[in-house]
Amino acid sequence: MAYPPFLDLTPFQKAEGVVALPGSKSISIRALLLSAIAEGSTRLSGLLDSDDTRVMLGALGQLGVPVSRDGDEVVVSGTGVIPKTAAEIFVGNSGLSARTLVALLGLTGGDYRVHGVPRMHERPIGDLVEALNAAGAGISYELAEGFPPLRIGAANVEPSKPFRVRGNVSSQFLTGILQAAPLLSAKGPVVIEVEGELISKPYIEITLGMMAQFGVAVEREDWLRFTVPMGSKYLSPGRFAVEGDASSASYFLAAGAIAGGPVRVTGAGRASVQGDAKFAQALAAMGARIEYGEDWMEARGPESGRLQAFDLDLNHIPDAAMTLAVCALFADGTSVLRNIGSWRVKETDRLAAMATELRKTGAEVEEGSDYLRVTPPVRVLPGAAIDTYDDHRVAMCFSLLAVGGVPVRIHEPGCVAKTFPDYFERLAGLRVM
Repeated sequence: MAYPPFLDLTPFQKAEGVVALPGSKSISIRALLLSAIAEGSTRLSGLLDSDDTRVMLGALGQLGVPVSRDGDEVVVSGTGVIPKTAAEIFVGNSGLSARTLVALLGLTGGDYRVHGVPRMHERPIGDLVEALNAAGAGISYELAEGFPPLRIGAANVEPSKPFRVRGNVSSQFLTGILQAAPLLSAKGPVVIEVEGELISKPYIEITLGMMAQFGVAVEREDWLRFTVPMGSKYLSPGRFAVEGDASSASYFLAAGAIAGGPVRVTGAGRASVQGDAKFAQALAAMGARIEYGEDWMEARGPESGRLQAFDLDLNHIPDAAMTLAVCALFADGTSVLRNIGSWRVKETDRLAAMATELRKTGAEVEEGSDYLRVTPPVRVLPGAAIDTYDDHRVAMCFSLLAVGGVPVRIHEPGCVAKTFPDYFERLAGLRVM
């Protein structure tokens, strides 16, 4: 849907209602890629319809993978291989699409060009390329070293020695190599070793769990060594249901915590495989009243009426942690968000962006290399004009100012199309006058 250049959000008195979550972006993109390289046809239900998933669907089309729609389902016809050995692939600003496709195409080889929007060409990919080239891939940089756009040529990859990938930049690098590894396993087991501390472990758990659903069981030794057994092969499960997006759930749960509630989200709950489902626990640490079902979560404001300040390591929920930064504006003291250095290599430098925009509300903000310290103002300043940096999560986070009773202007609200095109309409549906 089309949005104007800016959106003025008027204050809520109370937030209450039920929101059916869109499909998980992380699961949707993984499901599309695994379906494409599995043997057999896979019917995907609940797939997210957004810019990022359209990018992956477009890439599969360029690679010759048959994809069709049957009602609300997407049908991917996989043959166990990549049909086209030459293609130009546009990845927009989808980091997960870019990194998983580069790993897959780099290890199987061909004649490919991978490029995206200008911001994608500023997002580092050098550690992944270095790991792939060290194993025999033929990837080169078209412009700046360490960044897309990339040229991918012939590969001569033998699984005789371990892949080595740094774990402290982006878990997507490891996900990319893991997902591609079964295509190399005919000659022997494929071993991937992680150098340094692995960040965002819940996302790797999603990767491993989905690989198992497509027939490949990965052996894991702590978080340092992964082995894909010899002869591993992806087989379609026939049907795959994408659960609701737990990262998107964070905005609505926060709305319930800030503005009374109850607000319930459906599609992700106690049984969720997503790390960001643990956002609800962080809200509970702030005093919010949380309830769970197997596929739903619900939040109400604290009994005391005011959220409590927090000091938390949020490495396990990097996307949802941004929502907590705005919740901190309505807390009873200084809050600290720790171990969030991965924010710097996302759609924008999120640490710098969040610090800048939080200060517009009158908050005192200290920005560190991997942390934010937020001291809320006595009264949140009304009328802040929030710049969104073409980052969907910045836009959605700061919409919560209106939920907290403060009018706010959101510049370039259309950036939410990346993962949640009708977000603002869904949020407005919670308003109680």
